[in-house]
Amino acid sequence: MDPLSWATLFTEWQLAPLPLVVTVWSVGLYALGVRALQRRGDRWPVGRSIAWGVGMAAFYLATSSGLAAYDTTLLSVHMAQHMVLSMIVPLSLALGAPVTLALRTLPKRPRAWLLAVLHSRVAKVLSFPPLAFGLYVLSPWALYFTGWYDASLAHPYVHEMMHVHLVAVGSLFFLPIVGIDPLPGRVGHPFRVLLTVLTLPFHAFLGVTILGQTALLGGDHYRALREQAGYGWLPDIRADQELAGGILWGAGDLVGLVFFVVLFVQWVRASMKEAEREDRRLDLLERQGGG
Repeated sequence: MDPLSWATLFTEWQLAPLPLVVTVWSVGLYALGVRALQRRGDRWPVGRSIAWGVGMAAFYLATSSGLAAYDTTLLSVHMAQHMVLSMIVPLSLALGAPVTLALRTLPKRPRAWLLAVLHSRVAKVLSFPPLAFGLYVLSPWALYFTGWYDASLAHPYVHEMMHVHLVAVGSLFFLPIVGIDPLPGRVGHPFRVLLTVLTLPFHAFLGVTILGQTALLGGDHYRALREQAGYGWLPDIRADQELAGGILWGAGDLVGLVFFVVLFVQWVRASMKEAEREDRRLDLLERQGGG
């Protein structure tokens, strides 16, 4: 492969069928839903459409661009891909409110099916905040400190399933916390802030652990690459692992800060709406009393 550079990150694109199909269908169906609302005169916030577009663009970038081309060549590139798939994509998709859009635009029977899924016991268990939190913070430890990561480097199917897992677990965590959708497992804003605060140290601690540990993640795989022709440009394995740990540490804190800001804004808006409803209720009581 050509040496990694900013140019190759944008030129080493792969026509990966599954990510392309998922991206095209997801964006297309979302656009059809927004168009259906507009045709009947309903309003759909532009910010939600932008969030959905950003999430799907980030997903396609992470799975088809140079990030995907080099994700088994450099641990640091994989770690950047990991952060995109586990944090940026789920956070953006949650802000897009896809379930709300579907409930407002689907025909009667598919809408009933979706409601049945949302009210099912499986949905309630998977969206239970402590469970989603546990899966979200423990999955990276299981990925990097078991044989899972080595298996993902050796087997393409395991590698692709790892991408699916990162997005799925991230969505289970973000959707009930910052999402607008009427999902089971939604809790009050104080508890959402608490979960956010508890999440931040885990990424930092994992990043510091990877940065400072002596054992090499995927060491056999990366050493074998350096013995092949055309890979002489690869950096020292330990230096690349230290960079990967720094990316996990820094990017986790940065995206976590954005997550916290989004949650705080939502809390303020919810408080303002609640205050407006209370003012209207008091005004109504006053008019009734005066009448």
